[in-house]
Amino acid sequence: MSTIDFTFKVRKCEPEVIVPAYPTPHEFKQLSDMDDHQSLRFQIPLLNFYEHNPNLEGRDPVKIIKEAIARTLVFYYPFAGRLREGPGRKLFVECTGEGILFIEADVDVTLEQFGDALQFSSSLSWLQDVINNVPNSDSIVNSPLLSIQVTRLKCGGFIFALRYNHTMADGFGLVQFMKAIAEIARGAYAPSIFPVWQRALLTARDPPRITCPYPEYDQVPVTANTAIPIDNMAHRFIFFSPLKISALRQTLPTHLRHCSFFELIAAYVWRLRTTVLQLSPEEKVCFLCPVNLRSKINSLPLGYYGNVLVFPAELTTVANLCGNPLGYAVELIRKAKAKVTNEYVMSLLDLVVMKGRSLFTTGWPYIVSDLRRVGFEEVDFGWGKAIYGGLTAGGFGTFPGTLSFCISFVDKKGEKGIMVPLCLPALAMERFMAEFDASTNVEQLVDQVDIH
Repeated sequence: MSTIDFTFKVRKCEPEVIVPAYPTPHEFKQLSDMDDHQSLRFQIPLLNFYEHNPNLEGRDPVKIIKEAIARTLVFYYPFAGRLREGPGRKLFVECTGEGILFIEADVDVTLEQFGDALQFSSSLSWLQDVINNVPNSDSIVNSPLLSIQVTRLKCGGFIFALRYNHTMADGFGLVQFMKAIAEIARGAYAPSIFPVWQRALLTARDPPRITCPYPEYDQVPVTANTAIPIDNMAHRFIFFSPLKISALRQTLPTHLRHCSFFELIAAYVWRLRTTVLQLSPEEKVCFLCPVNLRSKINSLPLGYYGNVLVFPAELTTVANLCGNPLGYAVELIRKAKAKVTNEYVMSLLDLVVMKGRSLFTTGWPYIVSDLRRVGFEEVDFGWGKAIYGGLTAGGFGTFPGTLSFCISFVDKKGEKGIMVPLCLPALAMERFMAEFDASTNVEQLVDQVDIH
C-alpha cells in the first residue's frame, strides 16, 4: 500500500439529524471539573477503515449503523443534547434529544488506494471529504456533540468517521460508546456495558485548595519565539519497528533500558522535535504526559464515560533537553508520570475551578498520548474489526503541532510496530525526517551503544 496523496470524487448526501429511537428525559447534567477545563474544549475527528466482507454482501453499512446510532442514543441520551455554559464557565448538558449530525457518502476509490492506512503526505485535503464537517456545527456550546459520516468505498469496504466534543468523553469513553453502537448494529437489544454519568465523582473539593505544583498550566507571555508558526504545516507518520525500538533502547544507560515503549518513543520524538524547531538554548520546553486514571480511582463505576485523564508535566530548557543523551528525556517523562497521586488529582480539580478552567501552558508544550490500548480498531459493526482505527494527524483542535500519539500498526511488509504522527512547520519537518532516517539507522545505533 502506498502513501496517500490522491484525489477522488465523493458524493455526499445532505446532512441529517439522528435522534434517539425512543423518547429520552429532558434534564440538565453537569460535566465534571475534569471534563470542562479549557484545554479539552475542542473537537476531535477520528477514522475507522473497514474492509469488504463477502459474507455481508447486500447489507448496507450506512443503513445498519444509522439505525444502531438511533437506538444507542436512547442509552447515551446526553450525546443527543447540547452543551451550555453556566456561572464560573461551568459546562452542563441540556438533554434536549435534538440528536447528532449524520452524513451518508460514497467515494469512487478502493481501500487499497488509501495506502498505508493514515501515513499522510503533507496534503490532508481528502480528509474533508470523509469527515462530517457541516458548517457552523463545531462550536463547543449550543452545537451537536457528535457528527458521524459513513462513506462507502468502491471495493465494498467503508469508512466510519466521527467528530466529537472532547469535554464529553476521553478516548476510552468514546470507544465505549462506539462499541455500544457496534453491538446494537450486530443485533443486540442493549449495550453490554451500560453508560454511567456520575460526573460529580470528579469535582473540586469544598473549599478548593491547590496543594501541588502544575507546570502544565503555567501561563507565559506568547511571543514570536514562544509559539509554533502554524502556516505551512506538514504532517507525517513515523514508524518504529521492533528492531529500531530495540536499538534505541540499547543507547540508554543500563538502569533505563527497562523503560516502557511509550517512555522511549515519546522521549525520542520530543527531543528530536525540539532540536529541529531550532529554539533558543535558554527557551523552556514542557512535556505533558497523559495518564489514564481508570485503574487508579476505585470509586469510578464500570460504564463511566467521562474524561478520566490528567497531564502531569516536566519543564526543562532546550539546551538541557537537546544537549543531553536520550536518557535525560526518558527520566523526565518517568518523573512526570510519578507525580500522579490521589492528592495530585484532587488538587488539580481544585485548580481548574480556582483558576477559571485553566488552559495548558503556552510555553512550548508537547503532548504524546499512548492510544495503543484504547481500542478504536476493536470496534466491529459486523464487518470485522477496523484495519485502522483512531485519530487523524490533523485532529488536534486548538493545538496544531503540539500533540502526537502512539498507535499499534502493521506496515506493508507485515511488520508490527508503533506509529507516531507528527505535525510541524514544513522546514522543521524536513529536518526531522532527515534526522529520523539517520538516527534510527540500526547499524549506526548499535555502534553508539553505551556498553557501561
